[in-house]
Amino acid sequence: MSKENLKPAKEKLDPIVLRVAIVLVVGALAPLFDSTMVNVAIHTIADDMKAAVSAVQFVTTGYILAMGLVVPISGWATKRFGCKRLYIFSLVIFLIGSVCTMLSWSLESMIVFRVIQGVGAGLLMPVLQTELVQVSGGHNVGRIMAIVSIPSLLGPILGPVLGGIIVNSLNWRAIFWVNIPICIVAIILAFWGIPVDKHSDKKASLDVFGLLLLSPAFALLIYGIAQIGIQGGINSGVVYVPLSIAIVLMASYVAYALNTKREPALNLRLFKSVNFSASNILLLFSGIITNGALLLLPLYYQEVCGTSALSAGLWLLPQGIGMLLTRSWAAKAADRNGSRNIVLMSLAAIAVGTLPFAYSGTDTNMIFLAVALLIRGSGLGGLFIAIMTSALIGLQSDQVPHASTATRIFQTIGGAFGSAILATVVQNQMANHSESNLHAISSAFNVSFWWAIGFTVVAVIPAIFLPMHKKAELETIHQEK
Repeated sequence: MSKENLKPAKEKLDPIVLRVAIVLVVGALAPLFDSTMVNVAIHTIADDMKAAVSAVQFVTTGYILAMGLVVPISGWATKRFGCKRLYIFSLVIFLIGSVCTMLSWSLESMIVFRVIQGVGAGLLMPVLQTELVQVSGGHNVGRIMAIVSIPSLLGPILGPVLGGIIVNSLNWRAIFWVNIPICIVAIILAFWGIPVDKHSDKKASLDVFGLLLLSPAFALLIYGIAQIGIQGGINSGVVYVPLSIAIVLMASYVAYALNTKREPALNLRLFKSVNFSASNILLLFSGIITNGALLLLPLYYQEVCGTSALSAGLWLLPQGIGMLLTRSWAAKAADRNGSRNIVLMSLAAIAVGTLPFAYSGTDTNMIFLAVALLIRGSGLGGLFIAIMTSALIGLQSDQVPHASTATRIFQTIGGAFGSAILATVVQNQMANHSESNLHAISSAFNVSFWWAIGFTVVAVIPAIFLPMHKKAELETIHQEK
């Protein structure tokens, strides 16, 4: 009888939930396109501003640090102001930052305006996850995440290509113009399509002391990790000083959060759940596997295969196609049977699809590599959806903001670490070779791809702890209701 009752929820999405998901996806497109397009324009911005590329990197670094500072606040802000108001507020902030960045008159002003953008983006993504889980009541999380993951698929696929076209045809300022219509449409749709939050008599109190520990810790950790790739290792004060301070602050926060009598900024007791802990560790690895390769692959095509930036983006399209092909299937399978097998199969596909790049040379057939990317993309398409389905299913409504904040933190740390560690591996491998030695350059990339495969294999360990079936979790949700 219980199976019959659960079956309709698996087969059909509530129209209201679907409407909210589509509205939220439109807003998420802006920051995800923005971050990938800006990376393409760094050299052009440096030339126009007559500044060194190392200085212009703070345009990206300031954006990331701002995100890091506000992500821990998002859980409290969601409870205090409601998802709808906070979502619209984050879009307005991101819109203001985009307009100001487009009109910036110096590198310093541009960095300040990018920080404003980062504040909007940092609030936007955790609120998006929280709103979706709450409006769906925990049902069909996999299928919902499949819809929400569309921007995260399109951003890395189309962002570099679109950014290259805009920079070559127009001006780097036009990159930020793209955000304006997206944000305006998203704000209008949010007023219409997102239901009003239920008011609570109990207003959430701001854990100021906890945030003074957690927000700087997260921001410094991301900054230190990002500097690893720039400095070529950890033997620099720019790397180990912020990392050391971040570790001390995080350790202090853990001690504080576990002993305070008030509700902390991030509820660490969620990690008592083996499933939630395993899911977040997997999000860390998925960030490494995804973002690390997003850095390596375009460079590989340009440095080893001799393609242009635009051609490199086009050769990466098979990976995006593979992600789109498996996204819907993985969502339905995770909702029906649990996440463990989906994650394991996805990791296997990622490893198989990355393996040809670990053996490739200067004369490797490009079509063969495209097929490999299609397989790799099919694994990536199922990985994130299955992990998020496992992480958010079965949570009580007051736990969802904390869970969304935690998952966002782990995703961001993993992404930054993946880019930094694989960039460092490439640099160290190429340090003793001439830039004109293509075979040496190819070998350096081979080693880096082996590292990516290694992280993929290690990710199997936490995947084993994910639940095989979701029946018990679904029953828990119904009992809570």
